[in-house]
Amino acid sequence: MTFGIFYEHQLPRPWREGDELRLFQEALDQVELADRLGIDYAWEVEHHFLEEYSHSSAPEVFLAACSQRTKRIRLGHGIVLMPPGYNHPARVAERVATLDLVSNGRVDFGTGESSSLAELGGFGVPVETKRDQWLEAIEQTANMLAMDPYPGFEGRYFSMPCRNLVPKPAQKPHPPLWVACSNRDTIHLAARLGIGALTFAFVDPEEAKKWVSEYYEIIRTECTPIGHAVNANVAMVTGFSCHEDEAEARRRGEDGFRFFGYGLGHHYIFGTHKPGRTDIWAGYEKARPLLPEAGASRGIGTPDQLREHLARFEDTGVDQVIFIQQGGKNRHEHICESLELFASRVLPEFKEREATRAVEKERELAPFIEQAMAKKRWMRPLKDEEIPELEALGRQVVAQAAEGGSGTSPAATASSITIPLEDPAA
Repeated sequence: MTFGIFYEHQLPRPWREGDELRLFQEALDQVELADRLGIDYAWEVEHHFLEEYSHSSAPEVFLAACSQRTKRIRLGHGIVLMPPGYNHPARVAERVATLDLVSNGRVDFGTGESSSLAELGGFGVPVETKRDQWLEAIEQTANMLAMDPYPGFEGRYFSMPCRNLVPKPAQKPHPPLWVACSNRDTIHLAARLGIGALTFAFVDPEEAKKWVSEYYEIIRTECTPIGHAVNANVAMVTGFSCHEDEAEARRRGEDGFRFFGYGLGHHYIFGTHKPGRTDIWAGYEKARPLLPEAGASRGIGTPDQLREHLARFEDTGVDQVIFIQQGGKNRHEHICESLELFASRVLPEFKEREATRAVEKERELAPFIEQAMAKKRWMRPLKDEEIPELEALGRQVVAQAAEGGSGTSPAATASSITIPLEDPAA
């Protein structure tokens, strides 16, 4: 089993000048530390307008900064919002490819659609079609990353002519694909499409075992890949705070973990929100006495307790556990101390077992993945003679002027025409 750290960039009120600067700089320091300690993944969300819960609206920028401060940790979009109202598929493909190059091939491409009305309404994405928009966008983004050239597409939610997307990613045919999952139905969908399940649901190991078993049974029997490769993996989240003293681990980590759940509920389930004015932390403090405790069963405890907790997930076949370590008002120095203690006391034995497990898993799944790829519905590449020839704007202007000029030669017309170049990007 591998391990990841996860960032929403939570910032509860009250806000002071410089708090967001400190938040991001501390997160960069934490990812750099995790890389040195041997943590396998750093995941970064994309959210918009979700005050206090997530100040992470440009994950590609944060992950690019991480890429220059790290050497081996994989950098995961957890996730990119894929409906075109949020991000045009070609722009997603360009950003993912570029991040893969500047990180030397360390990107994992998580995708999703969102279920927050603040985001959906803010970008005009209808609730009723967001799943279909995600499906269309993820398939075409994978095609753009892998095909040379991309043949073009006329879809329900976006259209694009033939273009060759550059640059192409370092990982071929494209970085591993994932989707955010909050229930069993989405996990089943992930398996049918041959993509990893980023499971953002806090389930116990018994429930996890059922989800993992069902996911891999579908991979073996029903998978038809939506991308150009299969990424058969299940990741699940847990809280995280590690200290030699259990009470201290809870004092440092329990409140942040519970705010994480409360903030999520506020924006997605039960809250009403006035942008720029609602104080979610104040609401949390009122609700705190009614919220369930979070201890060792949520990844908050001593090294021995965490070892036992994580081993139960390992036994279920979960491929990765992702730590929610940055939540609420958890302190930077406590997060770093927890990571260091975990890395020295717990991580080594899991790493030793993972090396063997990964080889065995790849061997066992190989025939099923080959079978799945044989069912893939490939986008037909264009023959050379079918690739359209694009004519530069200046050439078109000259030709149009020549057609309208009374006997003036094209060369003379060209020399007299001024093509506006003040803003080439326009």
